[in-house]
Amino acid sequence: RSMENTSSVREFILLGLSVNPGLKKICFVTFLFFYLTIVAGNLLIVSTVMGSRRLSSPMYFFLGYLSFVDICYSSVTAPKMIADLLAERKSISFVGCVAQLFGVHFLGCTEIFLLTAMAYDRYAAICRPLHYSALMTRRICARLVLASWLGGFLHSTAQTLLTARLPFCGPNQIDHYFCDVHPLLQLACADTYAVGILVVANSGMITLSCFLILVASYAVILGSLKSQTSEGWHKALSTCGSHITVVILFFGPCTFIYIRPSSNLAEDKSVAVFYTIITPMLNPLIYTLRNEEVKGAMRKLWSRKV
Repeated sequence: RSMENTSSVREFILLGLSVNPGLKKICFVTFLFFYLTIVAGNLLIVSTVMGSRRLSSPMYFFLGYLSFVDICYSSVTAPKMIADLLAERKSISFVGCVAQLFGVHFLGCTEIFLLTAMAYDRYAAICRPLHYSALMTRRICARLVLASWLGGFLHSTAQTLLTARLPFCGPNQIDHYFCDVHPLLQLACADTYAVGILVVANSGMITLSCFLILVASYAVILGSLKSQTSEGWHKALSTCGSHITVVILFFGPCTFIYIRPSSNLAEDKSVAVFYTIITPMLNPLIYTLRNEEVKGAMRKLWSRKV
């Protein structure tokens, strides 16, 4: 059975964040500013990491990739959402909807795996300093990044196939600003109970297991800091602090939405703004404001260019 035979719906209407015309204009200006900040801030980090010899350690190697993923991730949902705030008709084709669903899960899951790899890097740097250069060679770092992309791809393929093969015969209004699994499950004209459980199990398992790995690695890191001097404490916490902040901002809302069967879509879409827009926007700020090395490398790069 192909997708075409089972679905009479050719396009979906995205209801977006708000129906209030005044609020829509405020949202348009706000989110356009947010999106431009995401692209500029993360591009700045990518170019700084690529252009600076000082930032050659694994931590910055991962940070460069994280920023690149953030740009792609927010670009899957934000431009369409921003354009829809002013559009009369907020439609998205069936194929476009499936592609957006795939992109959101592919890049979101890749980001989860990258954040986990970064936690492992911090663990190796702080708890195994003597073996660090052997544990985190360029090759191992490249493999971790590749595994993150591959993991995201496999997760997203599963989510997309489960959802796209459902029959859609109308209504076609999605109470969200992008195509996601839960809103689509509610529109399918078939019993989606089993698919819903599989979807939650797939997303939930990944989010939860990665979150537990992160918590465990930070528990070990904090435990090993007991014997450190106050200067060692400060240095370790400044590099870990920014990572912990990002993890909480990203994992909190993600876990809230994907670890349970969805009941309230209006609540879901306001929470989704956090991990699709707010976190990618804050990442560059969190990582640069707390990090002297990145700030120094940026100054150096810009003074060279200017």
